[in-house]
Amino acid sequence: MLATGSGSSSSTAAVSSRMDVDEYSAFKGNQDGFTLPWVEHYRPKLLRDIVGNEDTVSRLSIIARDGNMPNIIISGPPGIGKTTSILCLAHELLGSQAKEAVLELNASDDRGIDVVRNRIKMFAQKKVTLPEGRHKIIILDEADSMTPGAQQALRRTMEIYSSTTRFALACNMSSKIIEPIQSRCAILRYSRLSDEQVLKRLLEICKFETVEYVPEGLEAIIFSAEGDMRQAINNLQATHSGFGFISYDNVFKVCDQPSPQVLGAVITACMKGDVDSAVEQLQKFWVDGYSGVDIVGTLFRVVKFHAMPEYMKLEFIREIGNTHMRMIEGVQSVVQVSALAARLCNLAAN
Repeated sequence: MLATGSGSSSSTAAVSSRMDVDEYSAFKGNQDGFTLPWVEHYRPKLLRDIVGNEDTVSRLSIIARDGNMPNIIISGPPGIGKTTSILCLAHELLGSQAKEAVLELNASDDRGIDVVRNRIKMFAQKKVTLPEGRHKIIILDEADSMTPGAQQALRRTMEIYSSTTRFALACNMSSKIIEPIQSRCAILRYSRLSDEQVLKRLLEICKFETVEYVPEGLEAIIFSAEGDMRQAINNLQATHSGFGFISYDNVFKVCDQPSPQVLGAVITACMKGDVDSAVEQLQKFWVDGYSGVDIVGTLFRVVKFHAMPEYMKLEFIREIGNTHMRMIEGVQSVVQVSALAARLCNLAAN
């Protein structure tokens, strides 16, 4: 998740909101030495810069204004700004003292009970002079990866040190957090970003980085990202670095996904009952090295936006879903992909 600057201000103004003048001068003077990826370079520092989930972000803004932060859990899909929101909140609450008053751990790595008993407990006991009404903050990223034992140990630590320390947990699925911790936290849920929100941010970055593009190229990036801002920014940078131009073909060469245009032609062939053409194109994807799950997953997304009668679309989606279920269970072969094309043709004929 990334900042939504005005887009109309000068490049200097756009950068100055994210780095100080000396850093910006060093960047402009020696771009070869500036190695930050765009997803980090354009990570917002303030809550008002965050894209999407406006209602939830506004609640965090109220917490930052009032200063009394509760223990919070932010859940949602990857790449939509959960960790960024917590970091922005910590920055606005603690300002320059954030370095010594914030402990950030990624629970994917540090997820055992020893981490809770040692690092987290020691930080909670640490004495830090803060303004009245402010607390130390412990950020646990990917908290749903913590072991059950670590979560059980954490709930007691949250109670004992509640007067000086508050916890912020970011996770993909809040259901994997044990109930005692959920009851001690305010739960905020984030949803995927809309295509318009992702496009707005991509256009701002293209303008600042002088990226050459065509609209079809940006549409391809948005299609491949599926509401994940992090992936959209990474795909934009990877395509720009590899080809120097953002076009439809270049994006899918970098993303290595089956082409939606070709799959759209497969759906059209199925609707006409042309099973030979549909099977031939699907088998070509298989020969090119795409897995059955890649093909079926992209086919499902193409069908959702295909211009066909609604009743036929529902039947196609059901059949694709059944095939995807078989593949997830382990039956992945070119026969499954070919049989799917035949069943879709049969549906259209009936």
